[in-house]
Parts: sequence; structure tokens; C-alpha cells
Amino acid sequence: MEHRSALELIWRAGVERVGGHTAVLNALEKGNIAKPDAIIAIGKAATPMLEAALTFAGYDTKSLLITKHGHVICHHKINQERIKEYQGDGTLRIIEAGHPLPDENSIAAGLELTRFIQSVDPTRHLLLLVSGGASSLAELLPDDVSLEKLQQFTDEMLAEGLKIEEINQRRKEISRIKDGKLLAGFPGNKLTVLAISDVEGDNIEVIGSGIGMSDKLPQHVERKTEIIASNNIARQACASKARMLGFQVCNNSETAYGDVKEVACDIFRQIENGDDGIYIFGGEPTVILPGNPGRGGRNQHLALLLAKLIAGSSKIELLVAGTDGSDGPSNAAGGFVDGNLFNSHEGGQSALDHANAGEFLERCGNMFVTGPTGTNVMDLLIAIKSA
Repeated sequence: MEHRSALELIWRAGVERVGGHTAVLNALEKGNIAKPDAIIAIGKAATPMLEAALTFAGYDTKSLLITKHGHVICHHKINQERIKEYQGDGTLRIIEAGHPLPDENSIAAGLELTRFIQSVDPTRHLLLLVSGGASSLAELLPDDVSLEKLQQFTDEMLAEGLKIEEINQRRKEISRIKDGKLLAGFPGNKLTVLAISDVEGDNIEVIGSGIGMSDKLPQHVERKTEIIASNNIARQACASKARMLGFQVCNNSETAYGDVKEVACDIFRQIENGDDGIYIFGGEPTVILPGNPGRGGRNQHLALLLAKLIAGSSKIELLVAGTDGSDGPSNAAGGFVDGNLFNSHEGGQSALDHANAGEFLERCGNMFVTGPTGTNVMDLLIAIKSA
């Protein structure tokens, strides 16, 4: 692939712009926000978000960190040991839990969240940092719903290809902490919620299934809610980087929603009929999974669908990847494809039929692996069309 490095540079420019550490520190320093007395950070970007907040508030601030297994990774390496020391003295509680399927630690996290909220003193200020993944990472269930039932319920919703808004609405209905319920009994006098959006429309009622909603707070509580990073911000940074590299930006839109096959066809038409240059798309398509699906998530599946559509063309190259560095049940963020890939390797159609794009892309050397990125603003697709 001639432009593989350029595709990655542009994608990473977008992700870095919405990094959890950068977004939180900017918001705290420029937003006239008072020093918090307690901090909760929850989501796949929770660690760098908390790290920035502690830089602002001080490492002696009582804190709770809830994130995905393997995501306790600081933005600055020098703070990695500091976080461990901070945990050791009892000031910080860290819980790593399951995503996309909740696990036993998710239930423990839900209990700890409730205890932490209830322990805030009446005169205190709580800073709540929320990013995508919170819906799975913490849960408190009614007595008649077991963890096994929740896992089955979640698995079925993911397999059906439901939009995140639909999934989160169903989660709200059975949860004791989502949809604003967590904060309903907040005993403090001030609450600040800073959120990284991983949903269409950047709605706090949808992010984390509304775990950061403050509409049920007691009336006396002073409150502030701010979206500090989004897909739009990431795409603007991608566009700026593309121009710096000398490319014309032909498209920059958040339109990658709906069934993944329809999304692929729409993106292909726009690129095929457009001028030479960079095409940037954001969003989160859905995939209806077959029975016994293979390996790979929606980004790898979309990449392979597009590889089939551009097969035989020497003009188009693409990178499709999740901004959080993970794509379904795999260790990849997404994949690179060009017009040579689909016809040059066997098994492309079978991989699409069996939702096994990950295996195909790995075999071809086209997987894109980043590890946890410290943010989560849905997906980015970067395409280069050349003469």
C-alpha cells in the first residue's frame, strides 16, 4: 500500500486530539472549574482522564477508577508507578471489568460506584469523568436479574446489530444506576461531569447509558455537564493533518451509521464519484452476526466489505479503525485495505459470510493494532483516492 503511513498519521492525529488526558486537562484548566474533593473516572478512556484530573486536583484526592481489563495505562509513563503507589495507600480504588460483555467485576464496580457516591460529604465537589464502555463496565441489577441473564441479554443485542442508542435504552430499563439513577441520591453540593462522547449526537443521556445524567439530582446541587471530546473534533484534527501532508480534503462527515453493508456502499459511491484526495468518515455502523461468528469487529468487517467494492482499482486505499484501539472480540483496532487485497488472497467472501474479517486481514498482514488509545469517540475511516 503506497499511502499506508499517511493513512495512519491522519487517523492518529484525530485520536490524539481527543485523548482522554488532553481533553480533561484542557477542560479543567480553561473551564473555570473548581478543584474537586473526589473523582470518579469510568470508561475505556478512564485512566488518562483520571490522570489528568489528578494532575489538576492533586494525587491526594479520593478517587475511583473503573475501566476495561488491560486499560490501566497512563498517558505519561512517569505516572504509571505513581498510580500504583496511589492505589496502595488506599486513596485510589481501581476496578477492571468486562467489555463488551459485563462480568463479575462489572457488578462489583456498580456496588462500589454507589458506595462512593453516597460517601461524598454534603459540602463536597465531585468530578465525574465518563467515556464509552461505561455501560458494560459497571452495573447494579435488580434482584430478579442475574449476571448470566445480563450477559445473555447483552450478547443477543450485539448479535442483532442494534444501534448503541437502542442497546443503551434497554440497559437503562433494567439497571439501578443508569439513566441518572446513580446520581439521584448524591449528597454533595457540587457536581461536574466531563464526558467523551461515543454516540451519535453527543447526548449525555446515551453516553454510558446515562450514567452521568444529572436530571435527577437534588435541586440544591450546583451542576455542570460538558462534552469534552467527540467524533467531530477528531475528524477536524484528521482533516488538518491531511492538509498539512499536502492532500485535498474531499469529504469530512459523520455519516457511518446504519447497517454496515449500506454504509460500505454509500462510502464507496462517494469516493468513486469524487475527486482525488482525502475522505474522512465517522460513526459506528452495525453488523448482524451469523451463528458462530468468526473473529473481528465492525471496523474489520467494513474494511473487508470496502476491499471487495474497490477490488481491481489502484486508486483507493483505506484505513478503518475504532478510536479506542479495540474492534469487537479481537486485539485489533481495524484494518487497512486497497484494491489489490480482495482478489489477491483467498477466502475474502467466506470471511464476510462468517463475520471472520479479522482472521482474513491478519493472514494478509493488513490488521491495524494500536492497543488502548486513551479515548473512545466511535470509529474513523480515512480513505485516499489518487490519480
